[in-house]
Amino acid sequence: MTKRCLIIYNEPAPDALPDELDVLDQVNFINETLQSLGYQVECRGITENFFSEIREMAGGEFEFVFNLVESVGNKAEILYFIPGLLNMYHIPYTGCPVEATFITASKVLARKIMKASGIPVAGGYRVSEASQLVPGKKYILKPVWEDGSLGITEESVFTFNGTPPEILRGRNDQHWFIEEFIEGREFNVSVISGPDGPEMLPPAEMLFENYPDDIPRIVSYKAKWVEETFQYENSRRHFPENLSEKLMNNLRAAVNGCWHTFGLKGYARVDMRVDANENVYVLEVNANPCISPDSGFISAAVHAGYTHQEIIRHIINDLNA
Repeated sequence: MTKRCLIIYNEPAPDALPDELDVLDQVNFINETLQSLGYQVECRGITENFFSEIREMAGGEFEFVFNLVESVGNKAEILYFIPGLLNMYHIPYTGCPVEATFITASKVLARKIMKASGIPVAGGYRVSEASQLVPGKKYILKPVWEDGSLGITEESVFTFNGTPPEILRGRNDQHWFIEEFIEGREFNVSVISGPDGPEMLPPAEMLFENYPDDIPRIVSYKAKWVEETFQYENSRRHFPENLSEKLMNNLRAAVNGCWHTFGLKGYARVDMRVDANENVYVLEVNANPCISPDSGFISAAVHAGYTHQEIIRHIINDLNA
């Protein structure tokens, strides 16, 4: 009998930005890989009519849904509605379950849970608490809900001089928060489900080459998406081979802590900063991160020795059903 799978993804708007269009590369990659594994594949874009679109899938003649929906109407606040509806209609699907997707979608809520669970995070403040910032200390303004570095610019990093900076003007607690900026290295650490539990893949360090002192070493929107900019051309992913035992243990403890605390499944990515003493601080937990062929997750899995087919098998072997 032919195995059937349905890929769903967020249908990009006509004026979609590069971070939203990237999902089409993921669809093509997953489609080709699933077909190489013997699946008959159908693809459907999800729009703001997602409730009826998911309802129509109930009772479909496919084994599972491969969920690539990253936002709805380019809004990450309601991302968890998709696994929620799949769950409600008892449709098996890949990736993280509704609870994990909901909690990690809010960086502020995820930070609170990590802190309560002993997972290290940098200090944080509401925008309305800006008067509590320490003069002379460096901070970064971040969006609560957005992924893919959307909303992160070089101006997001600032040193507090006793007066709230201009970048905070018009920002509110519902959509923005302030985090202590950790000077040091940045790592994206991918994790995949295995037969014996989560497997941490080789840590990827983000290198910021030739950066002058007046440009913060962060993965800004420009660095990630805007070609022909200084940031895009001078930042790159690197898999270092000589990480110390202390740093590897700290990275692994944070990754495993996030996996079990949030109930992640299938695949995920944990972004971290590392200070001069090799202490790690989790920036965010990415449930269902990008899995286009050149993504950090796929690159880490390939670096670990996995083929594309093996990566997808691991993901579909950990379905929400």
